[in-house]
Order: sequence, then structure tokens, then C-alpha cells
Amino acid sequence: MNISRRSALRSTAAFGIASALGPLLRPASLRAANASQRKLRVAVVALGRGMAHVSALLNLPDVEIAGLAEVDPDRLAKGLKAVSEKQQAPCKGVTDFRQLLEDKSIDAVFIATPNFWHTPAAVLCMQAGKHVYVEKPGSQNPHEAELIVASSTKHGRLVQMGNQRRTWMKEAIAALHAGAVGKVRFARSFYYANRGPILRGAIPASPSINLDLWQGPVPDDRAHQVRDLVHYDWHWLWHWGNGEMGNNAIHTLDILRWGLQMRYPSRITYNGGRYAHADAQETPDTGTAVFDFGSCGMEWVQSSTAPRNAEKPLGECVFYGDNGTFAIKSNTWTIYDPKGAKVSEDKGPGGGDPAHMGNFLDAIRGNASLNSPIDEGQVSTMLCHLANIAYRTQSVVRADPQTGRLLDNPAGEKLWKREYRTGWEPGL
Repeated sequence: MNISRRSALRSTAAFGIASALGPLLRPASLRAANASQRKLRVAVVALGRGMAHVSALLNLPDVEIAGLAEVDPDRLAKGLKAVSEKQQAPCKGVTDFRQLLEDKSIDAVFIATPNFWHTPAAVLCMQAGKHVYVEKPGSQNPHEAELIVASSTKHGRLVQMGNQRRTWMKEAIAALHAGAVGKVRFARSFYYANRGPILRGAIPASPSINLDLWQGPVPDDRAHQVRDLVHYDWHWLWHWGNGEMGNNAIHTLDILRWGLQMRYPSRITYNGGRYAHADAQETPDTGTAVFDFGSCGMEWVQSSTAPRNAEKPLGECVFYGDNGTFAIKSNTWTIYDPKGAKVSEDKGPGGGDPAHMGNFLDAIRGNASLNSPIDEGQVSTMLCHLANIAYRTQSVVRADPQTGRLLDNPAGEKLWKREYRTGWEPGL
């Protein structure tokens, strides 16, 4: 459904209001439809990363997997087998997830599709009255980041983003906010990997995969064979993906921003390039993104094709305060004094996927608040979108620190929203 300019402006306004007032509004307005029912019926969409969802849900109490959706029949069969081996209740398997939305007994949908499906799928689920757990980054472009939040507000649905560190690292961030290293001036995070080239000798996807549905809202791109991109290499082409920003940076940038207690930066840069392979990849394999909030800053250091084993970062997320350094890795944090000597180490309960997904289910029951509500999650995702705009426009991006909107950047505005296949544009 196309949305008019007036609707788009309302969406933007709702995004800003929900982001600012979300913690106050959620307890009253996002009441679960079946809060009195302890057992929840859920569905899982896409069974790559979604198999981790299935595994976690099968090990959580009082939840029943009522449906699985997957365009790859081999993956769907694998998922149904896993459910049947551990759950007595029947589970419906479908190719098109929209068929599951017709089941009014399903309380929530877990979305683990490629990024370009996150917002369109989430909006359809909310329109059908379902609560939504959506994997990171939750949106493929800034317009969708605004839209998914506005949809949550309009339909009164709980939406949790799958940035699990919001659950794993709660105790660490509480210690940081309590003044463990004094006032924090800067923060850093790192991503090192050893990725190979793409689209070289790629094994084409099975001919039985429904590629039309896999592509869904994304227009055809005749320069690339979609079949070669299933199920992963779509990440590295701008037409489909967000590069390493939407794939991995979102996890730790979210924690850095949370630790710094900031919203949007006023200046963003992302410099780097494709240095390792002469392949079809368009997104950078190496780079550094820097975010200036005025009173403090943070950066994300990326080396996707060289693991830099000689370097040993103190942790996934490192905060530099007036009284020392605070490093977090998973659910453990270590404090160093200003001279670099280790002062202390502590550890929280962690819990992995089950803890984060369990928090979402408990929120539906009315027994908890979301650890990563979509309005908060999409502020962090917007940082990724702004960084990618900086990279693609080869510019220093200036943004409104209250709304995240671009300031005086016509080239960046052209990247704010994507084109959709006819009939697939998501609307409120």
C-alpha cells in the first residue's frame, strides 16, 4: 500500500514521539491482546538464523510454535522436523508467511528474514494483530526505520529487536552508568573476520526455492542473479543489503550508544573500502565509522577480510572515562585504571537467545518491559543507515541530534528510501 506525503510526515512525527516517550507510553498502550493466557502461540519466519529462534523457543516454558514459514523447502522440512521432535502440538509449515497471519490464535511472529524483508514483514504482522520479534537491523533504510516504529505505535503491538546484547549486557551497562570509570568521553567497538570473495563459484540456490517470494518487496536487479545471492551474499550489495553495518555493527553500536546515554550524533563519517578481493561486493570490507555527539563520541572499527590476530581488543565494547577504561565482552566486564592496570572483573547472568526472546514473551504476558523495544532499537539502526549514507556519498553527514534526519545533504536524501516492487510498498 502506497503512503502519501502526508502519511509519511505523520510516520516521521510518530517515530520521534514514540522514540522520546516510548518508555512512558508502552505500559499503557501496548497491552498484550491475550495477557491473561500464560501459554503463547508463535510463528517463525525464515529458517536460517530462524533455526536459532526455533531452538530457543523450544527450550522456553509455556510457548508453542504454531507455524514455520520458509521459501526453501529443505530448510522448512528441517525446521518442522526439529519442532516435531520436541513438541507434541502440531506445527504448520508454509512457504508464504502471510498464510500464518490468518491464524488468529497466533500471538507473535519471529522474523529472521533478510534485512530487506524486516520492515515489510513486521508491518504485515502488526496489521494482522501480531506482536513481533524482528532480527537486527529491523529496517533496510531510514524510511523503514521510521515506518516500523510508527506501525508499532498505530497498531499497539509490542516489537522487540533481536539485538541480544541489550539483555546480555544489562548489568555491565548499569555498572558503567553508576560511575565505574567516571564520566565517559569516548567509546569503541570492533569487528574482525576472515570473509572470502562473493559470487565466485557460488553454488546456486536450489531450483525449488521460491525466489519471487524470497525477493519479495525488492525490485529486480538484472545485473545480478538472485539465485547466487541466496542465502547470504545479498548482504554485500546495496540493492539488497546494508553491508557489515547492518550485519554486525548494529550489535555493538547499540551498546556504545546505550553506554554513552546518547541518541543521534550530529556528525558521522565512514571511511574505508574494498581492499581484499576483486569480486562483486559493493559494501566496504574494511573501514572505520566515527560518530560525534558533541559532548562525546564513538567509533566502530571493521576488518571483515582480515582478522588482525596480532591485535587483541580489550572487549567487544570499550568505554574510556575520566577514571579509567571499561571493557565489555559478552556478559563480562573489566575495569582498568588510568594507567592501564586491571582493577576488577565482574560477570552478569547472560542467557543468550533464550533470555532475550524470553523477555519478549514475558512482555507480551504483561510481566516485563521489553529490553529492546523497536523505537529504541531503531535509533541505533539509524546510526548504521547514516554511516552507510556517509560512505556512499563520500561525505561527512550532518544530522539532527533529536530526530536523526539529514541536514543539507541532497545526495543522502536520495538514499533515505528505496523503490519497491509494484504492490509491495509497506504502509501503515
